[in-house]
Amino acid sequence: MSFFKKIFNKSKNEPRKLTEVNQLLVGDIIALTDSFALPESLRGQELQVKAVNSYEFEDKVQTEWALIGTNDLEIFLSLAVDDITELKLSLKIHHDDVETLFDLERFAEIFDEPGQAFLDRKADNELTTMWSSEQYQQSVFAKVGYFHRKDHRSEDLSAYEGKDSGEQFELYSLYNEDQSKGVDVEVWQDGDTEVCLTLFRPLSDIVDMYPAS
Repeated sequence: MSFFKKIFNKSKNEPRKLTEVNQLLVGDIIALTDSFALPESLRGQELQVKAVNSYEFEDKVQTEWALIGTNDLEIFLSLAVDDITELKLSLKIHHDDVETLFDLERFAEIFDEPGQAFLDRKADNELTTMWSSEQYQQSVFAKVGYFHRKDHRSEDLSAYEGKDSGEQFELYSLYNEDQSKGVDVEVWQDGDTEVCLTLFRPLSDIVDMYPAS
């Protein structure tokens, strides 16, 4: 066996190392801190990556990791990159949850131009406790995006038009005063509307990561 073959075989057998969130693949596991700054449903949880998707906008492409916890709660993770990089944790909620949280007439103002809705929280339920904020101000109105059930880091995304171009949607986003919490509303072409509560947390909230293999 040549020297180069020996090196190649050795490197093939070395286990994957996870040092950055953006290295996560399907099957990998993250462990979250047990800090009381997190909702109880997230504290000390181990979450496994069950899918990696891509959100394509005109100015950027974002990776989204769909996670499932030991408590069977589904969470969506992405990275919010600005002056600093933060974890963006998203929890999908249903109509009943929205109705508990907000006045529905005020919530409908999110879709009115020019997109300056202001929401006050009415009440939390068990699911939304510590995920929601007292007040939100809208900052994103009808931003067009495309959702791909693909990992853009390893797969090419199709062009906007034509076959397999991704699922088109409009994004509406609101944030609380310090932008530590938000609400994302996605309206799809078939009229389906999805609402997520979002948390922005430091990268250090992930205390460990375990590769699938």
